[in-house]
Amino acid sequence: MKNIAIIPARGGSKRIPEKNIQLFGGLPLLVHSIQYAVANSAFIDAIYVSTDDPTIKAIALAYGAKVIDRPDHLSGDLEPTLTAVQHVLGNIGFEVENVILLQPTNPLRPPNLLKDCLEKFQNEKVDSLFTVTQNHQKFGKITSGTFVPFNYEIGQRSQDLEPLYFENGLLYITKAKSILENKIITKNAFPYLVNHIFAHVDIDTKEDMEYAEYLIEKVSRPRST
Repeated sequence: MKNIAIIPARGGSKRIPEKNIQLFGGLPLLVHSIQYAVANSAFIDAIYVSTDDPTIKAIALAYGAKVIDRPDHLSGDLEPTLTAVQHVLGNIGFEVENVILLQPTNPLRPPNLLKDCLEKFQNEKVDSLFTVTQNHQKFGKITSGTFVPFNYEIGQRSQDLEPLYFENGLLYITKAKSILENKIITKNAFPYLVNHIFAHVDIDTKEDMEYAEYLIEKVSRPRST
């Protein structure tokens, strides 16, 4: 197969218990990433959910994904996403060319994002691509009770800041061979810029969930004429 999507969704979560199956927009959180992959089936040959949780497994199967049972030793709080993705590649029984990584904690994505990212990935001839968003805030550190600016000088206007970017987690595309060499983001990774409100949604806390609920309601609300 050329492209497969992998959605890592373990059962444990500290800040939001059973986060991946909490209802969001009327559906379990995990389902939004599965549905996004299904909607992009023109570019994805198969969809896999990696999980250690029987409830997540049942939900994933019900919504059209295949499931790879993740062993306990790859499901701890400190276990990196990389090992879960490698485990999927080692247990599907065939070789693939590219992996599209979709995190369930990023349930909102622009509809054409995957299509555009795949085109850029292929045109740039890189080993991986990941999505980024520009930051417009003034950052600093507090050292010995004193605030020390990091990316600006006191009094500098925000619009004059040197651009900084953050990894927003919307999606990753990586050659399978690079993942097996322990890299999701490779040295030649292409940073794909996403200027969209969805890029600021990464659900880790209840406040994140509430903000995402606000956005999905706003987007789905009919416009008045």
